[in-house]
Amino acid sequence: VDTYIARPPSGKANGNILLYFPDVWGMFPNGLLVMDAFAEAGYLTLGLDYFRGVSVIETQVLINMAYDYLTRLEGSGLENRKNRHDTQDPNFDYEAWKRKHTAFADIAVPKWVNAVREEFGEEQTQYACVGYCFGAPYVCDQLAGDHVAVGAFAHPAFLREHHFTNLKSKVEMNNAHTELTKVLCIEPLFLSCSEIDHTFDVPSRRKALDILQKEKKVFHYQLFSGVEHGFALRGDPEDRYQRT
Repeated sequence: VDTYIARPPSGKANGNILLYFPDVWGMFPNGLLVMDAFAEAGYLTLGLDYFRGVSVIETQVLINMAYDYLTRLEGSGLENRKNRHDTQDPNFDYEAWKRKHTAFADIAVPKWVNAVREEFGEEQTQYACVGYCFGAPYVCDQLAGDHVAVGAFAHPAFLREHHFTNLKSKVEMNNAHTELTKVLCIEPLFLSCSEIDHTFDVPSRRKALDILQKEKKVFHYQLFSGVEHGFALRGDPEDRYQRT
């Protein structure tokens, strides 16, 4: 699987690795810039292209190019299409696209993570992961395992209850000699969400928080008002609030 690698500047590497799980737009410029920013902060950052060059936006571009050609053909039946930016294409089956790439990513992600650990990791290396939209479930999957120390997602999609129930819970250890309780924060999850989000709406967010609280998971929840799904990678640059 093609992997984007962003290396920390000389003298700034902290020895840790950040795994990046992209949104449905795949390896587009904004995502690459975000990975570069993580590297600038000291993390060796790696992101895999589990869409294999066929993200949602790339698929729609290809469809538009095909339509541009077909509309020039007499009798094509596409003369009434609004314009080249009309992505409401009846031939683009989003659910089929999602099923195809989810099936591949479900198998590829664990293998890829193991390959990253083998090639780039050292005994003392700590791992973090971050995911956007399509990538959020893979953040939770990694936190449920034994190798990633902390994870975060923004404007998540396709999450199910098991993604939260499988997270490791807070552990309290009592010291019989000092009578003190030590709380071990095991693999915390950071949730960065948008107020307006069809993929993680209010009932879904409340259900997730109920599970996290009831089962004593370690998490931090952040909600931005007035923004929509995609704000963390594809916010409106003309909107000062989203831009900052």
